Amino acid sequence: MEVLRRSSVFAAEVMEVFDRSPTDKELVSQAKALCRDYINSRLVRAGVSWSKPEYNTPVPGGKLAEVSTILLRLGDELEYIRPNVYRNIARQLNISLHSETVVTDAFLAVAAQIFTAGITWGKVVSLYAVAAGLAVDCVRHAQPAMVHTIVDCLGEFVRKTLVTWLKRRGGWADITKCVVNTDPSLRSHWLVAAVCSFGHFLKAIFFVLLPER
Repeated sequence: MEVLRRSSVFAAEVMEVFDRSPTDKELVSQAKALCRDYINSRLVRAGVSWSKPEYNTPVPGGKLAEVSTILLRLGDELEYIRPNVYRNIARQLNISLHSETVVTDAFLAVAAQIFTAGITWGKVVSLYAVAAGLAVDCVRHAQPAMVHTIVDCLGEFVRKTLVTWLKRRGGWADITKCVVNTDPSLRSHWLVAAVCSFGHFLKAIFFVLLPER
């Protein structure tokens, strides 16, 4: 299995991107680095035993680290609002975690449903929460290799669906506008226009049909 070391390999490049307009490739690289960080945070929170140090490589410091912190905090908020949606993802979708094709198809089906009615930062946060929830399921069911598959799958979805939207907003740093910081520790924050259309895709997470699996 290819190890997840891209966030450290591209650290300098990722930092440089925030000083100029990012390319498609750079936005995807950042998306995957953020996904690795998000997944690792959720694995730690779930108390899942994890012995792959390469997964613990943090995102590069500076602006991307700030973006990662905000993404995780907004994820906390979203998961607090709908705690049952982002847990036991595999069971909700009734899928086996032993097939890379099944996991990939299921994740992409949910991702497509989330963004059916348009793109918002709230939906982007939801995408990461689903990816992390599915990754936790994979590790718990002795399928850690699937974590890398999920990260790559999210990156490919970002490339095909979110890159143009991200470029119009100047990149991932735009997510900082979703946070109203009323506490220096970021313990208090708001999702700004993040979950206004949550109900439209909430049911889709439960009713993605994969009858052939």
